[in-house]
Amino acid sequence: MPIIEVTADCPVHDSFRVRQVAGMFDVPLAEKSVSTFRAEIPGTDEPWRIGLIVGPSGSGKTTVARQAFGDVLYQGHAWPVDRAMVDAFGDLPIKDVTGLLTAVGFSSPPSWVKPYSVLSNGERFRCDVARALSVGVASEHSMLLNDAAVPIVAFDEFTSVVDRNVAQIGSAAVARAIHDDRLKCRFVAITCHYDVAEWLTPDWIVDMATGICQWRSLRRPPVQLELFRCHRRAWTLFARHHYLNGNLAPTARCFLATWRDAAVAFCATFPLIGRRGHWRISRVVTLPDFQGIGIGMRVTEAVAQQHRDEGLRINITASHPSVLAHCTKSPRWRTVRVLKTGSRSARRFIHNYRGSSGRAVASFEYLGASNVA
Repeated sequence: MPIIEVTADCPVHDSFRVRQVAGMFDVPLAEKSVSTFRAEIPGTDEPWRIGLIVGPSGSGKTTVARQAFGDVLYQGHAWPVDRAMVDAFGDLPIKDVTGLLTAVGFSSPPSWVKPYSVLSNGERFRCDVARALSVGVASEHSMLLNDAAVPIVAFDEFTSVVDRNVAQIGSAAVARAIHDDRLKCRFVAITCHYDVAEWLTPDWIVDMATGICQWRSLRRPPVQLELFRCHRRAWTLFARHHYLNGNLAPTARCFLATWRDAAVAFCATFPLIGRRGHWRISRVVTLPDFQGIGIGMRVTEAVAQQHRDEGLRINITASHPSVLAHCTKSPRWRTVRVLKTGSRSARRFIHNYRGSSGRAVASFEYLGASNVA
């Protein structure tokens, strides 16, 4: 395993206060301040997908990472203030941009059309990670590369500006996308926060406190959700994050999912007009801080299973990439129909209802957990 040893120095500018500090704390003064950092960093020819360099402030994380990974060390991106965030991904097709944002757990189309500068810290963090990882989808040939040949992304100050729930869920989202090969790249996180390790599930961890590298095989902690029926007023917490702005039907059944006593996802169902015993899922929203690890579909299937247990049939019609991808692959769902231009509006039946007219959508029927072999 290669050993990285870096000596960093900086000038010491003499002044009265500098000499005061030297005298107060017995600090020897020289023309330069010199620090040497040493760490084992796995080579690019070794089999790994995710690495983590962690350690306290001033332990040399960035210095060692810059020496090991050079130009691929991502330290920020200049986002335009007068353009939508999705317009800042160069020539990447919009399908790849939305797929990338979804992969890192930022699945909020209403926020995609806003400038980066107005987004929350958690949303900005996801955008920065997506921008850094865009090298994994930039090449049409990248999916054909083996692990040793895929590009490396080293991300400095990973999760430094977000709360720890966002940090942990964001780490899990990135790990999931890379391990599922939705992002064909290798990722190295550089951070002072040790709590992301079990959520990022890295193949190796370098602790700069000791300079020692350990190969790890961590299992991500479970996310235990609680799901219960709720009043439709809970929708107000989620409505602005949904890509449709229609009101909730008065007869909708509403469900709220919580994690660590915090609301994380909302689901609503509604009886299909003229089809007795047949319902549809009309709203599914996971708050942005908790996106990227499959919470939305877990809640959707739990709610759908409750309807099946009551002897009801239930469908979902969606255009969101993550919903389409899950339902297409899962044996719990059956594709009913695909409409490239959406369906005719039902505005005459429901006040303020927005149908799928003009949008490509697909409908799926939930078959139940018993359909899984």
